[in-house]
Amino acid sequence: MSSTIILLVIILYFFGLFFISNLTTGSNDNQTFFSANKESPWYLVAFGMVGASLSGITFISVPGDVGTTQFTYFQVVLGYLFGYFIVALVLLPIYYKLNLTSIYEYLKVRFGNISHKTGAFFFFISRITGASFRLYLVAIVLQQFVFNDLSIPFEITVVISVVLIWIYTFRGGIKTIVWTDTLQTTFMLISVLLSIYLINDSLNWSFSDFIFSNELKNYSDFIVTESILEKNHFIKSFIGGMFITICMTGLDQDMMQKNLTCKSLKEAQKNMIVFSVVLVFVTFIFLLLGSLLFIYANEFNIAIPELNGSTNTDLLFPEIALNSNLGSLIGITFLLGLIAAAYSSADSALTSLTTSYCVDFIDISNKTKEYQIKIRKRVHVYMSLVLVLVIIIFEKFMDRSVIDGLLVLAGYTYGPLLGLFAFGIFTKYKVHDKYVWIVTVLSVISVALLANLDPGLLGGYKIGYELLPINGLITFCGLILIRRK
Repeated sequence: MSSTIILLVIILYFFGLFFISNLTTGSNDNQTFFSANKESPWYLVAFGMVGASLSGITFISVPGDVGTTQFTYFQVVLGYLFGYFIVALVLLPIYYKLNLTSIYEYLKVRFGNISHKTGAFFFFISRITGASFRLYLVAIVLQQFVFNDLSIPFEITVVISVVLIWIYTFRGGIKTIVWTDTLQTTFMLISVLLSIYLINDSLNWSFSDFIFSNELKNYSDFIVTESILEKNHFIKSFIGGMFITICMTGLDQDMMQKNLTCKSLKEAQKNMIVFSVVLVFVTFIFLLLGSLLFIYANEFNIAIPELNGSTNTDLLFPEIALNSNLGSLIGITFLLGLIAAAYSSADSALTSLTTSYCVDFIDISNKTKEYQIKIRKRVHVYMSLVLVLVIIIFEKFMDRSVIDGLLVLAGYTYGPLLGLFAFGIFTKYKVHDKYVWIVTVLSVISVALLANLDPGLLGGYKIGYELLPINGLITFCGLILIRRK
């Protein structure tokens, strides 16, 4: 597939997003940008959140990871489902009761100003790195398959990607994103289903032939119960997945900002539960696609592409979609799906970072209305520049599967948020607010040391995604030490 066609598809796609942005912008005020005036239909939010949760990482890295971990990621996904119910039944009622714009305002109400800033800071680190992971993935694909042929350096590719997001979000903010996420989820689902159909057709298989094939059995193990010492044991993966959801959705301004645009708590809960069930089903479809990609690669002797001198399974899907003999239709749908998946999470991340900085750090509500808008636009630009810099840094040092890197990182950055919110919800203690940041920093240092211990020192036990609840527990215990009645 030629670079010119790929570039044309990208341009047409973004024209569609700009058109939606102009239709949904509404009044250019902060209430629209931050909360969409709390007028979003719950079903629209639920459908759009599927794309935002999956992102480019699920679109490329989850299928790519099947070659080494088979379907074991689905153990984590089952934990996600349980976690979403906790978010809907425990956290959403608190946020709606306090009528929050930023969820970290809860920590100010519960503990004090330092706790508020500490929680917002860890969200900032989490979301900047998480959004950068997602955009990094789509940027390296565009670089490898489009911009290298045009002699455009990676840094320019990243700048173009972030500028395009900025253009269609700088006015309407979350109101625009609720609608663009719906379009992007649609493209993503069409892409993955059409890819499965076209690859099966090239193998002369029906879908049922694929499901019952011996080839699929080589990739479809998903329950690991042999030894609790293993990193991906079912119990460890399930618990880790549950806490990843509670933190990366329920304690994350990005994901909660969409939920808080619903008209009422009941509609927000309905959105969360429906979305969680759909997400589990869709993720399983991505795992099926992953196995099919490796079956196709083996059948036609397609080598796994290299990045920075080593093989990178994240690039197998784009290699097959864009450079195989499956035709231009799969290439075009892959591009639409990839861009949709990547930008549906990155655009909301940029908006939530802007919201959090304005509300949590500079208390924008105390400024005049005209100055509020000026500050918000300026911060939106600054957040865009930060994303560009972090993505470029990732390109220099990234050496693992992106999905694995993202979940490992969550164990460090979301753990303090888990401990802070859990202590606030499940105890009645106040804390010495000025010491909270010390507790959270020491918690991160502790889990970093723990995660890098030789498994031999732990009796062969390999720490997996349960690092996140361990981090939260250490923070919780630290808060007990600085509690006051």
